[in-house]
Amino acid sequence: MRTVFNISGLWLCLLAALPARAQVRDTLSPATPPQELTIMQDTSYIVVRDIVVAGNKRTRRSVILREVGIKPGDTIRLRSLSTILETNRKQLLNTSLFLNVLMNVKDWNGNEANVVIDVWERWYLLAFPVFKLADRNFNQWWVEQKKSLRRVNIGVKAWQDNLTGRNDELYADVSFGYTQKFVLGYTLPYIDKKLRHGIGFSAAFSRNREINYVSEDNKQQFFRQDDFLRRQMAFGVSYTYRKAISTRHQAFLTYHNERVSDTVAKLNPDYLGGGRTEVKYAELVYRLDYIKADSWQYPLIGQSFRGEVSKAGLGFLNDIDYLKIRLKGAKYWQYAPKTYGAVSLLGQVKFPNDLPYAASRAMGYSDDYLRGLEYYVVDGTAFFILKNTLRRELLNFKVRLPIVPKKFSNLPIRVMAKAYGDVGYGYSKLGLSGVLSNRMLYTAGLGLDIVSFYDTCIRFEYSINQMGEKGLFLHAKLDM
Repeated sequence: MRTVFNISGLWLCLLAALPARAQVRDTLSPATPPQELTIMQDTSYIVVRDIVVAGNKRTRRSVILREVGIKPGDTIRLRSLSTILETNRKQLLNTSLFLNVLMNVKDWNGNEANVVIDVWERWYLLAFPVFKLADRNFNQWWVEQKKSLRRVNIGVKAWQDNLTGRNDELYADVSFGYTQKFVLGYTLPYIDKKLRHGIGFSAAFSRNREINYVSEDNKQQFFRQDDFLRRQMAFGVSYTYRKAISTRHQAFLTYHNERVSDTVAKLNPDYLGGGRTEVKYAELVYRLDYIKADSWQYPLIGQSFRGEVSKAGLGFLNDIDYLKIRLKGAKYWQYAPKTYGAVSLLGQVKFPNDLPYAASRAMGYSDDYLRGLEYYVVDGTAFFILKNTLRRELLNFKVRLPIVPKKFSNLPIRVMAKAYGDVGYGYSKLGLSGVLSNRMLYTAGLGLDIVSFYDTCIRFEYSINQMGEKGLFLHAKLDM
């Protein structure tokens, strides 16, 4: 039995103190003045005369109106007015451009009125030190790697959000330690007047003195030496098309180059396949995203879907050659006041079945794992994960932060209790990684989510898996 109670790991909570993303706000817009309410009661609808935007010092008005489903001349039934205003308010918060958004109806003249949008812009230029674990999750680092500081990355991450007022982002990441990494990128969501087309680019270089060269008994095996064992480079461009609010199409074209030492090729000739020490390949990815939920970062009501098709190996850049199909859908709903259910299904398959080890990673990596199997990996070319979660809100309050400017000083905190159960299956043609391959897997548990900014969620989970192993696990990302 592995039980880990993490106190030192609470450094992750420092992320929640950064005003880097939009805050969770449950407060509705201010009430309509009594004199305006009297006018509203005399009619059954309003006609939107104009949309007034206030508070946007950098963000372009056109970018704000792009996210709003109301236009001048629209007719809105009064019985639907509050719902429509709140839906559009949350949509603006989902852009992560603002700390808070208020929407109201003012300046009545008969049954015509203006819709007023008041936004609080956040800090857009941020730079802070990075202290990041190199392992797949906190528990693996704390227990299996014995809290080794050699497996930590330290550096600086900086980004300039909303650089030109069009929700564009320039970002850079420089890290040293376990991995030496240099990343530079830029995304521009809108390059046309109709705000539908966007572009981006990225460049990355990394190198390691330690490498996960093989898996045995569903555990990663590592090899380390003083010289660098692996070097990776990637250069990519992207294109985005977003006609509606909820649906986004993206295409990525990326050049990859990976080199490993002769020692790695000898330890595992199948690491890059055929005993190779270098591979070069191009990858083309198409991605479709659909999300219609109350929050894009911690949804409680709504649904989402992501479909992705990737082709690695194009033309003469085909040292790695496969086709990947990946699908993920989630449904969120409310059972009762403060009680919510969620279910998600993720599936992925690669063709052909006999890929090199470096291209055969399946469950246990990134966010593709069953809660309760954090210590294990399941390598292969196909898998699925079904997650079910029941959440109950315990607390919802705000903390006043000292020193910081007033509009950034209210830190919202929401505490959610949850129960969950996961099911998964990973397929490997050769049963590559151990006894967990090619069999159904089951886990369950109880936990707490502490939610602050829209993209910050600290999770404490006590899980049990089908092998009877139990443990307390800490994560800093949403689990659905």
